[in-house]
Amino acid sequence: MGPEASRNTVPRDRAVPLYGFALLITIAAVTACAGPLRRLVDTVPDLPAGFWLMAILAVVSDARPFVPPGRRESSAIFPSICFTFAILLQWGLGAAAAVQCAAVVVAALRQRQALWRASFNVGQYTLALAAADLVLRLGGSAPPGVPQRWGQVALLGLAGLAWFGVNNGAVTLAVHLRFGGGWARAFPGLGVEALATAALLLLSPIMLSAASATPALIPLVLVPLYAVYRMSRLAAEQIARDRLDTLTGLASRTALVAAVAARIAAPGRGRRPPMALILLDLDRFQHVNDALGHTVGDQLLVEVGHRLTAAVGPSDVVARLGGDEFAVLSVGVGGEAQARELADRLCAALRPPVVLDGLPLDVDASMGIALYPRHGDDVHTLLRRADVAMYEAKQSSAGTAVYAPESDHHTADRLALLADLRRALEDPAADEIAMYYQPQVDIATGEVVGVEALLRWHHPRRGLVDPEELIRVAEQTAVMALLTRRVVDTVVHQVAAWAAAGRPLRASLNVSVRDLHTGELVDQIARLLAAHDLPPYLIQLEITEGALMADPRRVLATISRLDRTGVAIALDDFGTGYSSMSHLRRLPLTEVKIDRSFVLGMAVDPDDAAIVRSIIELSGALGLRVVAEGVEDERIWRALHAAGCHVAQGWFHARPMPADELMTWLGRYRPVVPARLPAPRPLAPRDGAADEAPAAATGATRDGLAATPAASASPRSK
Repeated sequence: MGPEASRNTVPRDRAVPLYGFALLITIAAVTACAGPLRRLVDTVPDLPAGFWLMAILAVVSDARPFVPPGRRESSAIFPSICFTFAILLQWGLGAAAAVQCAAVVVAALRQRQALWRASFNVGQYTLALAAADLVLRLGGSAPPGVPQRWGQVALLGLAGLAWFGVNNGAVTLAVHLRFGGGWARAFPGLGVEALATAALLLLSPIMLSAASATPALIPLVLVPLYAVYRMSRLAAEQIARDRLDTLTGLASRTALVAAVAARIAAPGRGRRPPMALILLDLDRFQHVNDALGHTVGDQLLVEVGHRLTAAVGPSDVVARLGGDEFAVLSVGVGGEAQARELADRLCAALRPPVVLDGLPLDVDASMGIALYPRHGDDVHTLLRRADVAMYEAKQSSAGTAVYAPESDHHTADRLALLADLRRALEDPAADEIAMYYQPQVDIATGEVVGVEALLRWHHPRRGLVDPEELIRVAEQTAVMALLTRRVVDTVVHQVAAWAAAGRPLRASLNVSVRDLHTGELVDQIARLLAAHDLPPYLIQLEITEGALMADPRRVLATISRLDRTGVAIALDDFGTGYSSMSHLRRLPLTEVKIDRSFVLGMAVDPDDAAIVRSIIELSGALGLRVVAEGVEDERIWRALHAAGCHVAQGWFHARPMPADELMTWLGRYRPVVPARLPAPRPLAPRDGAADEAPAAATGATRDGLAATPAASASPRSK
């Protein structure tokens, strides 16, 4: 369907009210101007050359009216209004209405408008002239001619406002009747229309003043009319550029926002249809720009746009948001399964290599999905949550992710929690942040060889905050640096106090990815060790495999500096991430900690037992100490001893406790070694393993500081 046919059509369910309104406007216009038109017939022979020149220019100029951008397609700006308003001022309503009618009819014929549109345009402009004429009559004699005094100029301004109000009101109501939805949908382009119309109306008295000297000056008004036309055209082109990505030809971010808002506001019976918003970010696109140049990168973006467009439905919207980020809006996607199917189609479309300059380039993308109305009922919420899901997909290397609240670090609740954490860290008098310590016991001798420092936050209103939630909130913000400084300072001071009391203990503490990306952590530890004259081997930092892989070069540089300082490095949660022989071989590690998920299952699951034995043998061959987390009962203790594990940590020995309680516990602790233990009970079936777990448990780390006991049972205890 062509644009003209599209502008002439009316939805069936809206035909009656719209056609009725158009008929009403036409009847009102005929009624208002019937008398003045009858009187015009008698005065036609007496009309001067200036009138006929203005009338001809009005009809000719309307051959190319300007249609402002947006949904107000029936609201074309006719240049003739400059001439007809001047005719209204000089020769009255009848003459102005007749010329305006002729100009609109010519424009309607040229644009192939439907009869209802042509009659509506005639009616709206005639009524607008009638409203202006009424204002002029109420203010004095009409027609007033060229204004001579300030009062007449003010009256002329009021008449122009009346003209614009009636004309714009009729169009706005017609757009609303035709398209439905909220009233805001009837106003796109109104600013451009108001400015252009004001310029045309205000040219009228200026043209009359020139015409009073000689009619030969009247054609000169075509120059400012052309300026108004160009101004309006440039404004429309700017709006079009804002709604179109110049590189790919896809919709822009502005157009996508408008499309989502329009579909949310779309009228309909009952619940509005669901939709999915998918954000895509190309993986390793920067490598293409760096290696092959931005020209090749731009060609790749264009090809990606073509493929995405070919993979979606005709009613879906594909947009480029900027850089290598794209978006797809699909209406009618009712759930997560359908959204993932669409994401799979998009992935399949991108999978074949793109050949540029004879070089095949593989294209991968991380996609985040937000569903309406499940994940938000406004456009900005949907965009933000799709963005959260996209970064979750990128960080997890899953390729595609659906928005989940636990992945959103910027909900109102989490922002409030983050603010409370910052307050607790910055207030010297606050005692909400505390460190607990869990003993680490040598399996062969039963001696306590160290402790792990675990973070506790006792919130004044929330109580004990879930440590994993705390880390998720803080680790992506600058608050993480404050938290790390507090933890390191507290732990080093405590270790120094123990050493001064004759009970030296090595303390292990976890650090986040952000901590390993700068040298601040190394400088802080070195400064504290020197201030307390503390041997560096009493402090050990634990890093996770995820932190190691986040930025291997920067992490390795920080770890190397710590090693030169004398601080020991342990690899935490070994076996759950990306570690390999090469990592163990090239890192200055002293210890490997086996993830508790393997340790808990080794007494009942041969596979877990085999994994634990393999890690112990591998670490032993490399000269690394092995610590097993999650040692909850005697069977695991014996199995670890048989496998040759060095150190155990878990509830079999002690729960995490404050520093003063740890000293009390050490005072009454008696080393126990496997050789002195009674014979173990028969192994329980695998399904009964859960019954052996403690009633409450401790959370641990998530690429960050060690976590704290949870309020309910957790499979992640130390």
